[in-house]
Amino acid sequence: MEISVLIVSFLILLAIGVPIAWSIGISGMLTLLVSVPAIPTFTTVVERMATGLDSFSLLAIPLFILAGQLMNQGGIARRLIDFAKALVGSLPGGLAHVNIVAAMLFGAISGSAVAAASAIGGFMGQAMTQEGYDKDFAAAVNITSSTTGLVIPPSNVLIVYSLASGGVSVAALFLAGYLPGLLTGVALMIVTYFLARKNHYPTGNRVALLVLARQFLKALPSLLLLVVVIGGIVAGIFTATEASAIAVAYCLILVKIYGEVRLRDLSGIFLASASTSGLVLLLVAASMSMSWVLAYEHIPQDIASILVSISDNKFVVLMIINLILLGVGIFMDITPAVLIFTPIFLPVVTNLGINPVHFGIIMVLNLCIGICTPPVGSVLFVGVGVAKTSIRKVIKPLLPLFIAMLLALLLVTMVPAISLWLPGIFGF
Repeated sequence: MEISVLIVSFLILLAIGVPIAWSIGISGMLTLLVSVPAIPTFTTVVERMATGLDSFSLLAIPLFILAGQLMNQGGIARRLIDFAKALVGSLPGGLAHVNIVAAMLFGAISGSAVAAASAIGGFMGQAMTQEGYDKDFAAAVNITSSTTGLVIPPSNVLIVYSLASGGVSVAALFLAGYLPGLLTGVALMIVTYFLARKNHYPTGNRVALLVLARQFLKALPSLLLLVVVIGGIVAGIFTATEASAIAVAYCLILVKIYGEVRLRDLSGIFLASASTSGLVLLLVAASMSMSWVLAYEHIPQDIASILVSISDNKFVVLMIINLILLGVGIFMDITPAVLIFTPIFLPVVTNLGINPVHFGIIMVLNLCIGICTPPVGSVLFVGVGVAKTSIRKVIKPLLPLFIAMLLALLLVTMVPAISLWLPGIFGF
């Protein structure tokens, strides 16, 4: 009964256009009303929303969002694009590869797929069109490659997973994200290579080693942020939350050096960061209350029993969960999906002996595909808007790139070492 109320109410609320955070909170409240009187239900849900935000680790999210905004406005994208162009621009379909590498670098530094899609796509889309690339293909490359920054650290989504999982190490998750993120980027580049040859897209000129070194030095201050943040966390110098504050301070220094953001522009950047942070943290609060309701009603245990009754093979269960999450990703953005489904599926997979860090990477990598798909794909809408095209036109060139992302997901799912090798080396 509780599962039915939860699913039906949530779907109805989404269908009639209720914002996702309110849909989560209301459906959780309706589910609890099945077995608890009204007044205790209302007070419990509100209390759980408040206590859900009472977490020091959550402070990392608004700070990393602010760091991403500073980088998006501070000239970081152009320097990373120039470096990527010198690095891979001479391959067949050179500018498409530049888009992928630049999106991986910028997405990793900013921690935001939307920021990467807008910053890189705004510059690369026009350049690719002028060079003779199909505009819809350029948009598809930008949309899919922008998601790699959600797996390559520092990533806000991995911090959200750490919170939803009850304390999986953020440092371990950050280290675990490197190889799967790079694997996804390489898979996209391989598919792009063959598509470029098939469609006779232009190949850029090979650059001299001196030019590559010059562009690397220009991008180096931006790239060093990854070393400072991840190196400090792994070395135990500071926590992920403290690292987010250091990232903001570093970005402010970088913005001052580059001189592309004036002092009066900072108020707008802070306001945009606060607005984005408010949306994310409201989702977190509502999802934490729903997570408590799920645990109170024993819904995760019921779903676990259903999955185990189908098969007790961990890879079969993982494939079933992957299929469910692929479906979820079509209709739900990545942050609420992680917050809602982590408490449901994590007990199932840990009982089967699957490492929570490995599962976290699988989950985020899976849901990255969802934000590229209609009807609620945030990165899809940004990428289409930046390219000034339509979703209908972009779907066809997206399909082979989706296949590349699915193959990367399958490989990460079946080979745990891809996620766990780096954390193991550093003792996590």
